[in-house]
Amino acid sequence: MTTRIWIQAAALGLSGVMLAGCSDDADDKAVPADDMDTQEQPADNADAKSETAESDQDTAKDDDKNQDKADQDKTDQDKTDQDKTEAEAVSLIFGTGGTGGSYYPIGGALKSVFEASDLIDNVQVVSTGASVQNINNINDGLNQIAIVMSDVAYDAVNGDNQFDGEPADINALAGLYPNVVQVVATADSGIENIADLEGKRVGVGKVGSGVEQSATKVIESAGISYDDMAQVSHTGYADSVTSMSNGNLDAAFFTSGVPNSSITGLMQSTDITFVPVEDDVADKLLEQYPYYETYTMPAGAPERYDLDEEVNTVAIRNMLIVGSDMRDDVAAELTQRFHDYLASDKISVAALKQFDADTMDENLVVPLHPGAESVYQSVADDDDAADAKDDEAEDADEAEDDAAAAGDKPDADDADSAES
Repeated sequence: MTTRIWIQAAALGLSGVMLAGCSDDADDKAVPADDMDTQEQPADNADAKSETAESDQDTAKDDDKNQDKADQDKTDQDKTDQDKTEAEAVSLIFGTGGTGGSYYPIGGALKSVFEASDLIDNVQVVSTGASVQNINNINDGLNQIAIVMSDVAYDAVNGDNQFDGEPADINALAGLYPNVVQVVATADSGIENIADLEGKRVGVGKVGSGVEQSATKVIESAGISYDDMAQVSHTGYADSVTSMSNGNLDAAFFTSGVPNSSITGLMQSTDITFVPVEDDVADKLLEQYPYYETYTMPAGAPERYDLDEEVNTVAIRNMLIVGSDMRDDVAAELTQRFHDYLASDKISVAALKQFDADTMDENLVVPLHPGAESVYQSVADDDDAADAKDDEAEDADEAEDDAAAAGDKPDADDADSAES
């Protein structure tokens, strides 16, 4: 009994010691589970927020990359579409003039020149009423390229005369040969100057043609008008020649290159004289209109009527024009091929031999097409480079000549020694 009591007492003492080992110190350091969770939660939220922010940034970067790619794809597609469009061949309707003038055969000659290009599918050359109709046709989309006189083109872009209030949207590809105002009278008409047309029967060209435009200005510069004439006939070249041959006209205007085949034919059957446009009449024209220039038909030139005496007159340059909406690559191609053709020995129309290819971009009275301008700039750069090369070669030759003259030129043995 006593022994059992002692064992129980010992057990109770041991329990007290063990409880003392888990006392105040441990309790002070211990943290309740709920409190521990509460303190650790902010750290977990920060990590979560950081991960969310990083995820958002990654998403934004991905969106930016996708947008950049989409933009680049669109740019590439636009460029592809543009390249495809620019590579497409086009067909052109070429407005010229009457079959008896110079415009029509020029169109025929340039047809094959232009069609040799991969950019030009077909060129249809059509006979028209010339300058005014050609410009109207381009405005209406009926022609894409045409030959016109500078005076009509000047009026067109400025909305004057027949284009009053309706300026044409045209560009120049090139300046051509001078269109010479040739006033021809029968030898027995007594007409010696422009003022003498008063009281006479005169052919002034078709209504609205470039010929009539120049005829009107020349007549007005002489101080007379249609009302002062016995008869004004709006006839083209062929009909004017027939009427003069039959004695039904005293004089007629031919504004074209020299020679004009209609005039040459008239000279075979009728005695004629060329009426000069000079002195006060020419001065007034040059002062009032920027597209006129003086011109002299030489004497004794078989290819130019073989005249006994030279004839002073005025001229208006012809132009090759297109609509301003023509593609730059097409305009450049037409200009380049025309320039190369003029520099060749294959020119088949006499009028195209009357000017230099280097002057194609000079004295133009309408805006130059950007495509054509790029060609002229390239030609100018090539010329400058060639001139610089020639200058260097010339300087080298002069230096060598100077050295030789001074006795400083090394002989062959010295040169060999220097090389060794």
